[in-house]
Amino acid sequence: MSTNQMMTLLTEMVVFVKVVETGSFSAAARLLGSTPSATSRAVARLEKVLGTRLLQRTTRKLRLSESGHAVHARCLDMVNAAQAVMAASSQLGPEPQGLVRVSVPKAVGRFVIHPHIPDFLARYPKVDVQLRLDDRYVDLIDDQVDLAIRITDSPSPGLMGRHLIDIDHLLCASPQYLQQRSTPQHPHELKTHDCIFLGEEPGDARWKFQQGGKRVHVQVRGRYAVNHTGARLDAVLRNLGIGSLPFFTAKHALQQGQIVQVLPDWQFQPHYGGQAWVLYPPTRHLAPKLSAFIHFMAERLAQEPRLHQRSHLPLPYELPEAQG
Repeated sequence: MSTNQMMTLLTEMVVFVKVVETGSFSAAARLLGSTPSATSRAVARLEKVLGTRLLQRTTRKLRLSESGHAVHARCLDMVNAAQAVMAASSQLGPEPQGLVRVSVPKAVGRFVIHPHIPDFLARYPKVDVQLRLDDRYVDLIDDQVDLAIRITDSPSPGLMGRHLIDIDHLLCASPQYLQQRSTPQHPHELKTHDCIFLGEEPGDARWKFQQGGKRVHVQVRGRYAVNHTGARLDAVLRNLGIGSLPFFTAKHALQQGQIVQVLPDWQFQPHYGGQAWVLYPPTRHLAPKLSAFIHFMAERLAQEPRLHQRSHLPLPYELPEAQG
Protein backbone atom coordinates (compact mmCIF):
# COMPACT_ATOMS: atom_id res chain seq x y z
CA MET A 1 0.00 0.00 0.00
CA SER A 2 1.40 3.41 -0.99
CA THR A 3 1.85 6.28 1.43
CA ASN A 4 -0.95 8.24 -0.23
CA GLN A 5 -3.31 5.27 0.04
CA MET A 6 -2.42 4.85 3.69
CA MET A 7 -3.04 8.55 4.40
CA THR A 8 -6.48 8.24 2.83
CA LEU A 9 -7.16 5.13 4.86
CA LEU A 10 -6.21 6.94 8.08
CA THR A 11 -8.73 9.67 7.28
CA GLU A 12 -11.44 7.09 6.69
CA MET A 13 -10.61 5.45 10.03
CA VAL A 14 -11.23 8.78 11.76
CA VAL A 15 -14.58 9.06 9.98
CA PHE A 16 -15.47 5.51 11.04
CA VAL A 17 -14.67 6.27 14.71
CA LYS A 18 -16.83 9.41 14.58
CA VAL A 19 -19.74 7.50 13.02
CA VAL A 20 -19.60 4.91 15.81
CA GLU A 21 -19.30 7.64 18.45
CA THR A 22 -22.34 9.58 17.20
CA GLY A 23 -24.41 6.61 16.02
CA SER A 24 -25.28 8.04 12.59
CA PHE A 25 -23.71 9.24 9.36
CA SER A 26 -25.53 12.58 9.51
CA ALA A 27 -24.40 13.39 13.07
CA ALA A 28 -20.82 12.42 12.24
CA ALA A 29 -20.94 14.52 9.09
CA ARG A 30 -22.01 17.60 11.05
CA LEU A 31 -19.08 17.21 13.43
CA LEU A 32 -16.64 16.59 10.57
CA GLY A 33 -17.92 19.43 8.40
CA SER A 34 -18.92 16.98 5.68
CA THR A 35 -22.10 15.51 4.21
CA PRO A 36 -23.86 12.28 5.18
CA SER A 37 -23.28 10.79 1.73
CA ALA A 38 -19.55 11.58 1.81
CA THR A 39 -19.29 10.15 5.31
CA SER A 40 -21.08 6.96 4.22
CA ARG A 41 -18.79 6.60 1.21
CA ALA A 42 -15.68 6.97 3.43
CA VAL A 43 -16.83 4.08 5.63
CA ALA A 44 -17.71 2.02 2.55
CA ARG A 45 -14.20 2.57 1.16
CA LEU A 46 -12.69 1.44 4.47
CA GLU A 47 -14.85 -1.70 4.42
CA LYS A 48 -13.77 -2.42 0.84
CA VAL A 49 -10.06 -2.06 1.64
CA LEU A 50 -10.37 -4.23 4.77
CA GLY A 51 -12.60 -6.75 3.02
CA THR A 52 -15.18 -6.90 5.79
CA ARG A 53 -18.49 -5.34 6.79
CA LEU A 54 -17.93 -2.98 9.73
CA LEU A 55 -21.45 -1.67 10.31
CA GLN A 56 -24.83 -3.33 10.17
CA ARG A 57 -27.19 -0.72 8.76
CA THR A 58 -30.93 -0.62 9.47
CA THR A 59 -33.49 2.10 8.88
CA ARG A 60 -33.32 3.11 12.55
CA LYS A 61 -29.75 2.67 13.78
CA LEU A 62 -26.22 1.48 13.11
CA ARG A 63 -24.62 -1.42 14.94
CA LEU A 64 -21.06 -2.66 14.85
CA SER A 65 -20.55 -6.07 13.28
CA GLU A 66 -18.35 -8.64 15.00
CA SER A 67 -15.33 -7.59 12.96
CA GLY A 68 -16.39 -3.95 13.35
CA HIS A 69 -15.85 -4.18 17.10
CA ALA A 70 -12.23 -5.27 16.61
CA VAL A 71 -11.53 -2.68 13.89
CA HIS A 72 -13.14 0.10 15.93
CA ALA A 73 -10.91 -0.66 18.92
CA ARG A 74 -7.80 -0.32 16.74
CA CYS A 75 -9.06 2.82 15.01
CA LEU A 76 -9.91 4.33 18.39
CA ASP A 77 -6.34 3.61 19.50
CA MET A 78 -5.11 5.56 16.49
CA VAL A 79 -7.38 8.54 17.15
CA ASN A 80 -6.48 8.65 20.85
CA ALA A 81 -2.79 8.37 20.01
CA ALA A 82 -3.10 11.31 17.61
CA GLN A 83 -4.86 13.34 20.30
CA ALA A 84 -2.08 12.45 22.75
CA VAL A 85 0.53 13.66 20.26
CA MET A 86 -1.30 16.95 19.84
CA ALA A 87 -1.65 17.35 23.59
CA ALA A 88 2.05 16.54 24.15
CA SER A 89 3.01 19.34 21.74
CA SER A 90 1.33 21.88 23.99
CA GLN A 91 3.38 23.53 26.72
CA LEU A 92 0.48 22.95 29.10
CA GLY A 93 0.45 19.20 28.41
CA PRO A 94 -2.59 16.98 27.78
CA GLU A 95 -5.31 19.02 29.47
CA PRO A 96 -8.51 17.03 30.00
CA GLN A 97 -11.44 18.54 28.13
CA GLY A 98 -14.71 17.50 26.54
CA LEU A 99 -17.75 15.46 27.57
CA VAL A 100 -17.49 12.28 29.68
CA ARG A 101 -20.55 10.03 29.43
CA VAL A 102 -20.80 7.61 32.35
CA SER A 103 -23.37 4.86 32.90
CA VAL A 104 -23.84 3.72 36.51
CA PRO A 105 -26.49 1.78 38.47
CA LYS A 106 -28.99 4.12 40.11
CA ALA A 107 -28.10 3.60 43.78
CA VAL A 108 -24.34 3.59 43.20
CA GLY A 109 -24.64 6.69 41.05
CA ARG A 110 -26.69 8.55 43.62
CA PHE A 111 -24.82 7.61 46.78
CA VAL A 112 -21.26 6.82 45.59
CA ILE A 113 -20.44 8.75 42.40
CA HIS A 114 -22.68 11.82 42.42
CA PRO A 115 -21.38 13.27 45.74
CA HIS A 116 -17.90 13.63 44.17
CA ILE A 117 -19.00 15.20 40.88
CA PRO A 118 -18.92 18.84 42.11
CA ASP A 119 -15.27 18.52 43.17
CA PHE A 120 -14.39 16.80 39.88
CA LEU A 121 -15.97 19.62 37.86
CA ALA A 122 -14.11 22.17 39.96
CA ARG A 123 -10.77 20.43 39.41
CA TYR A 124 -11.32 20.01 35.65
CA PRO A 125 -13.15 23.13 34.41
CA LYS A 126 -12.99 22.05 30.74
CA VAL A 127 -14.61 18.65 31.32
CA ASP A 128 -18.38 18.14 31.32
CA VAL A 129 -20.05 15.04 32.78
CA GLN A 130 -23.21 13.25 31.69
CA LEU A 131 -24.12 10.77 34.42
CA ARG A 132 -26.67 8.20 33.28
CA LEU A 133 -28.33 6.41 36.20
CA ASP A 134 -29.70 3.16 34.84
CA ASP A 135 -29.94 -0.35 36.28
CA ARG A 136 -30.20 -2.07 32.87
CA TYR A 137 -27.17 -3.51 31.09
CA VAL A 138 -25.58 -0.81 28.94
CA ASP A 139 -23.54 -1.55 25.82
CA LEU A 140 -20.80 1.06 25.63
CA ILE A 141 -20.80 1.24 21.82
CA ASP A 142 -24.51 0.91 21.07
CA ASP A 143 -25.54 3.24 23.90
CA GLN A 144 -22.76 5.77 23.17
CA VAL A 145 -21.20 5.63 26.63
CA ASP A 146 -17.55 6.34 27.41
CA LEU A 147 -17.39 4.59 30.79
CA ALA A 148 -19.65 2.05 32.49
CA ILE A 149 -19.57 1.44 36.23
CA ARG A 150 -20.84 -2.06 36.95
CA ILE A 151 -21.25 -4.21 40.04
CA THR A 152 -19.54 -7.50 39.31
CA ASP A 153 -16.98 -9.97 40.58
CA SER A 154 -16.00 -10.92 37.01
CA PRO A 155 -15.54 -7.91 34.67
CA SER A 156 -16.09 -8.64 30.98
CA PRO A 157 -12.87 -9.96 29.37
CA GLY A 158 -13.66 -7.81 26.32
CA LEU A 159 -13.28 -4.58 28.28
CA MET A 160 -10.55 -2.83 30.22
CA GLY A 161 -11.28 -1.58 33.69
CA ARG A 162 -10.31 -0.54 37.16
CA HIS A 163 -11.65 -1.71 40.49
CA LEU A 164 -13.15 1.21 42.39
CA ILE A 165 -14.61 -0.12 45.62
CA ASP A 166 -16.12 -3.21 47.24
CA ILE A 167 -19.89 -3.09 47.72
CA ASP A 168 -20.36 -4.27 51.30
CA HIS A 169 -23.83 -5.07 52.65
CA LEU A 170 -25.16 -5.19 56.18
CA LEU A 171 -28.30 -5.39 58.26
CA CYS A 172 -29.33 -2.37 60.30
CA ALA A 173 -32.15 -1.05 62.41
CA SER A 174 -33.02 2.03 64.40
CA PRO A 175 -32.25 2.04 68.14
CA GLN A 176 -35.97 2.66 68.77
CA TYR A 177 -37.02 -0.47 66.87
CA LEU A 178 -34.47 -2.63 68.71
CA GLN A 179 -35.59 -1.26 72.08
CA GLN A 180 -39.15 -2.28 71.30
CA ARG A 181 -38.42 -5.67 69.69
CA SER A 182 -35.03 -6.72 71.17
CA THR A 183 -31.67 -7.03 69.42
CA PRO A 184 -31.04 -10.34 67.57
CA GLN A 185 -27.95 -12.23 68.72
CA HIS A 186 -28.15 -15.01 66.11
CA PRO A 187 -29.47 -15.00 62.51
CA HIS A 188 -32.27 -17.44 63.40
CA GLU A 189 -33.75 -14.81 65.74
CA LEU A 190 -34.59 -12.72 62.64
CA LYS A 191 -37.58 -15.01 62.11
CA THR A 192 -39.42 -13.13 64.88
CA HIS A 193 -38.65 -9.68 63.43
CA ASP A 194 -40.05 -7.48 60.69
CA CYS A 195 -37.42 -7.53 57.94
CA ILE A 196 -37.15 -5.11 55.03
CA PHE A 197 -35.73 -6.68 51.89
CA LEU A 198 -35.43 -6.18 48.12
CA GLY A 199 -38.54 -8.12 47.16
CA GLU A 200 -37.84 -8.63 43.44
CA GLU A 201 -37.35 -12.41 43.67
CA PRO A 202 -38.36 -15.08 46.21
CA GLY A 203 -34.70 -15.56 47.14
CA ASP A 204 -34.49 -11.94 48.34
CA ALA A 205 -36.20 -12.99 51.59
CA ARG A 206 -33.74 -15.86 52.15
CA TRP A 207 -30.85 -14.20 53.94
CA LYS A 208 -27.43 -15.85 54.08
CA PHE A 209 -24.81 -15.43 56.78
CA GLN A 210 -21.30 -16.66 57.44
CA GLN A 211 -19.20 -16.67 60.60
CA GLY A 212 -15.88 -18.44 60.21
CA GLY A 213 -16.72 -21.87 58.84
CA LYS A 214 -20.39 -21.65 59.84
CA ARG A 215 -23.05 -20.84 57.24
CA VAL A 216 -26.66 -20.05 58.11
CA HIS A 217 -29.65 -19.45 55.83
CA VAL A 218 -32.74 -17.77 57.26
CA GLN A 219 -36.13 -17.27 55.62
CA VAL A 220 -37.23 -13.85 56.83
CA ARG A 221 -40.54 -12.08 56.57
CA GLY A 222 -41.80 -8.55 56.87
CA ARG A 223 -44.63 -6.27 55.87
CA TYR A 224 -42.52 -4.10 53.58
CA ALA A 225 -40.29 -4.97 50.63
CA VAL A 226 -38.83 -2.31 48.33
CA ASN A 227 -36.23 -2.46 45.54
CA HIS A 228 -34.58 0.90 46.23
CA THR A 229 -31.82 1.25 48.80
CA GLY A 230 -32.75 4.82 49.68
CA ALA A 231 -36.33 3.75 50.41
CA ARG A 232 -35.13 0.83 52.56
CA LEU A 233 -32.92 3.21 54.54
CA ASP A 234 -35.87 5.54 55.10
CA ALA A 235 -38.00 2.59 56.22
CA VAL A 236 -35.32 1.62 58.76
CA LEU A 237 -35.13 5.21 60.01
CA ARG A 238 -38.92 5.14 60.44
CA ASN A 239 -38.65 2.09 62.73
CA LEU A 240 -40.33 -0.32 60.30
CA GLY A 241 -37.87 -3.15 60.87
CA ILE A 242 -34.43 -4.57 60.19
CA GLY A 243 -33.30 -3.70 56.69
CA SER A 244 -30.68 -5.01 54.26
CA LEU A 245 -28.60 -2.14 52.91
CA PRO A 246 -25.41 -1.51 50.97
CA PHE A 247 -22.93 0.12 53.31
CA PHE A 248 -22.61 3.16 51.04
CA THR A 249 -26.31 3.88 51.63
CA ALA A 250 -26.21 3.36 55.40
CA LYS A 251 -22.84 4.87 56.37
CA HIS A 252 -23.95 8.44 57.16
CA ALA A 253 -26.87 7.29 59.29
CA LEU A 254 -24.52 4.86 61.06
CA GLN A 255 -21.97 7.59 61.74
CA GLN A 256 -24.69 9.83 63.17
CA GLY A 257 -26.08 7.07 65.40
CA GLN A 258 -29.49 7.15 63.71
CA ILE A 259 -29.20 3.43 62.96
CA VAL A 260 -26.98 0.60 64.20
CA GLN A 261 -25.62 -2.54 62.58
CA VAL A 262 -27.45 -5.75 63.44
CA LEU A 263 -25.51 -9.01 63.85
CA PRO A 264 -22.09 -7.37 63.33
CA ASP A 265 -20.28 -10.63 64.13
CA TRP A 266 -21.91 -12.31 61.14
CA GLN A 267 -21.10 -11.57 57.51
CA PHE A 268 -24.27 -10.86 55.57
CA GLN A 269 -24.09 -12.29 52.03
CA PRO A 270 -26.71 -10.98 49.59
CA HIS A 271 -26.81 -12.55 46.13
CA TYR A 272 -26.63 -9.09 44.50
CA GLY A 273 -23.30 -8.02 46.01
CA GLY A 274 -19.93 -7.60 44.34
CA GLN A 275 -17.37 -4.95 43.44
CA ALA A 276 -17.77 -1.66 41.59
CA TRP A 277 -15.61 -1.53 38.44
CA VAL A 278 -15.28 1.28 35.92
CA LEU A 279 -15.04 -0.30 32.45
CA TYR A 280 -14.21 1.00 28.98
CA PRO A 281 -13.37 -0.40 25.51
CA PRO A 282 -9.84 -1.76 25.04
CA THR A 283 -7.33 0.97 24.15
CA ARG A 284 -3.67 1.75 24.71
CA HIS A 285 -4.32 5.49 24.61
CA LEU A 286 -7.09 6.51 26.99
CA ALA A 287 -8.37 10.03 26.34
CA PRO A 288 -7.17 12.52 29.02
CA LYS A 289 -10.74 13.38 30.05
CA LEU A 290 -11.52 9.69 30.71
CA SER A 291 -8.24 9.05 32.49
CA ALA A 292 -8.88 12.09 34.69
CA PHE A 293 -12.36 10.86 35.66
CA ILE A 294 -11.18 7.32 36.44
CA HIS A 295 -8.20 8.41 38.53
CA PHE A 296 -10.22 11.06 40.38
CA MET A 297 -12.98 8.63 41.38
CA ALA A 298 -10.51 5.89 42.32
CA GLU A 299 -8.61 8.36 44.50
CA ARG A 300 -11.74 9.65 46.22
CA LEU A 301 -13.31 6.25 46.79
CA ALA A 302 -10.05 4.93 48.24
CA GLN A 303 -10.58 7.45 51.05
CA GLU A 304 -14.12 6.27 51.77
CA PRO A 305 -14.77 4.38 55.03
CA ARG A 306 -15.49 0.67 54.75
CA LEU A 307 -17.76 -1.57 56.76
CA HIS A 308 -15.96 -3.31 59.62
CA GLN A 309 -17.85 -6.51 60.28
CA ARG A 310 -17.20 -6.69 64.02
CA SER A 311 -18.15 -3.16 64.93
CA HIS A 312 -21.20 -0.94 64.79
CA LEU A 313 -18.96 1.86 63.52
CA PRO A 314 -17.26 2.16 60.10
CA LEU A 315 -13.46 2.26 60.16
CA PRO A 316 -10.96 3.68 57.64
CA TYR A 317 -9.50 1.21 55.17
CA GLU A 318 -7.07 0.75 52.32
CA LEU A 319 -8.60 -0.03 48.90
CA PRO A 320 -6.85 -2.94 47.15
CA GLU A 321 -4.51 -1.84 44.39
CA ALA A 322 -6.53 -0.81 41.34
CA GLN A 323 -6.24 -2.77 38.12
CA GLY A 324 -6.51 -1.76 34.54
